[in-house]
Amino acid sequence: MKIAFYGSSIVSAYWNGAATYYRGLLRALAARGHDITFYEPDVYDRQKNRDIDPPEWCKVVVYDGTLEALRQAAARAGEADVVVKASGVGFEDDRLLSEVMGAARPEALKIFWDVDAPATLADLKAAPDHPLRLALPRLDMVLTYGGGDPVVSAYRALGARDCIPVYNALDPETHFPVASDPRFVADLGFLGNRLPDREARVEQFFLEPAAKSPNQAFLLGGSGWDGKPMAGNVRSLGHVSTRDHNAFNVSPKAVLNISRESMAENGFSPATRVFEAAGAGACLITDHWEGIDLFLKPDEEVLVARDGQDVAEIIGRLDRQRAWEIGRKALARVLAEHTYDHRAEAVDRLLRTHGPSRVEAAE
Repeated sequence: MKIAFYGSSIVSAYWNGAATYYRGLLRALAARGHDITFYEPDVYDRQKNRDIDPPEWCKVVVYDGTLEALRQAAARAGEADVVVKASGVGFEDDRLLSEVMGAARPEALKIFWDVDAPATLADLKAAPDHPLRLALPRLDMVLTYGGGDPVVSAYRALGARDCIPVYNALDPETHFPVASDPRFVADLGFLGNRLPDREARVEQFFLEPAAKSPNQAFLLGGSGWDGKPMAGNVRSLGHVSTRDHNAFNVSPKAVLNISRESMAENGFSPATRVFEAAGAGACLITDHWEGIDLFLKPDEEVLVARDGQDVAEIIGRLDRQRAWEIGRKALARVLAEHTYDHRAEAVDRLLRTHGPSRVEAAE
């Protein structure tokens, strides 16, 4: 099937947390025979900070951050069997939704793919005349990268015909075990950009435990933390390139996942970082959120902390041998059940189930 996918960026992970998700899932869909074109705007300096070349498995169309360029890119939705507008594209999202769905052929499968459902739903509930809310009944389905029953029920209540989670997963071609790197050796590492919806939880789950654990070494990676007060045993690296993520994950004794507040409240929303760490064979400590046991088994494949005190206690008693064992079990679990090949199989089935006549025409 020909898929036109309008998203934030697939060639740059710069201020773009969905990049790993897009890459893993679309590559796996392409391997199943789908012809994919990814349309992304040239905004937020992402094109100046590319971390991959345009891939062989997906055509990439970069359009200027102008309304005319947006209209020209959106018009090409008329060539596709499946048209996807993702959330958080970053340039005139509402207009892009209108232009893309207006250009799509009547028989095309029309999908809104939400990569930040809690934030999107908050906007929709606050604005009865929101363009997306008005468009939901005309779309074939909403796909989300997390959220579980709360998100599914909320979208259906707002008029979506259907809402189906397609969770984050592991791309074994990009995240895998590597040798430890001296640059990233520490007792606990955390990798994440400074965001308003995350900062208070980073203070609680990372910076406060560091202050309570002067004999432990803490490593902070990610943009935006300059000027943030932190204990002397915290080493801040700034932006860490995706090419270094595997080494960052395996070099500390353990790495920490901290969900954004909205994701933690909704549950069933594993971050890409969960699978990246597990794929590298890292020992992962995560803040608690409902549904984690669907992906990794607590105390055996992942360690769960309900607050900063838990983090300090876990890292204080965790030895390297147990950390290694947890990481190996996590790796085995995600390879067996949670790769993007598994997710793509489910998405492929959805596309064919919801549009058999379209598939036949495409084939």
